[in-house]
Amino acid sequence: MPELPEVESIKLQLQKYLVGHKIINIEIRNPKYELEKDKVLNAKIKSIRRFAKVLAIDLSSGYSIVIHIKLTGQLIYRGPNLPKVSTISQKVTGGVPGKHTHVIFKLDHGGFLYYNDVRRFGWIKVIKTAEVETSGFVGKLGPEPFGSAQGKPFTYEYFQGVLAKTKRAVKVVLMDQSKMGGVGNIYANDALWLAGINPKKESKKLGNEEIKKLYGAIHQVLKEGVKYGGASELAFVTPDGQEGSYQNYTLAYGKE
Repeated sequence: MPELPEVESIKLQLQKYLVGHKIINIEIRNPKYELEKDKVLNAKIKSIRRFAKVLAIDLSSGYSIVIHIKLTGQLIYRGPNLPKVSTISQKVTGGVPGKHTHVIFKLDHGGFLYYNDVRRFGWIKVIKTAEVETSGFVGKLGPEPFGSAQGKPFTYEYFQGVLAKTKRAVKVVLMDQSKMGGVGNIYANDALWLAGINPKKESKKLGNEEIKKLYGAIHQVLKEGVKYGGASELAFVTPDGQEGSYQNYTLAYGKE
């Protein structure tokens, strides 16, 4: 499943392509993704935020389109300002639009944003912008290493406290979204390898030096993930239809 660096990479590209433009039409191709169009149509995209693995497209209407791509979801942009690339990745499932395209957003500058999802685990909701941070899935997220989530900074003291309170394996804690948002299997493995910590070790048995190393390692591997545009495992691609390359630089994930 795409993790913080993958969704951050999506956010950074969509900011370039979408912000400042209006959504002038929405085509719903699958009833699962039915949206309240009256809260979205003709609204200008003001900003795009990320909460761990979730995106929020904030609109001038006072509402936000909140998207969780889950396992195989893709947000593909076609239109003005795209870099000159010859082809889009074969990982763009079914093309755009294709049989796995469930929602199409048309923008006032002639661009289109396509939501593809083979497994259809992902979701799209329209929520009042003022309520996004406290609503549903987003409201339950813990602090994240890139800034604060819902006003909860990811400090060393916070991280130390979380680990000290549980006997669970340290890798399990790193992937608990209610304790720390955005980290999944790929980056948990790499951070633990970099810090020299056994993933199965009980969290409360970690020493201060181990915790310091792990705290720094988490930040380091996530930054590397963003640097390389995420890891293209399964169906992940960035909005320009290209694959990330972090899978070529992993420290532990995918290694024997």
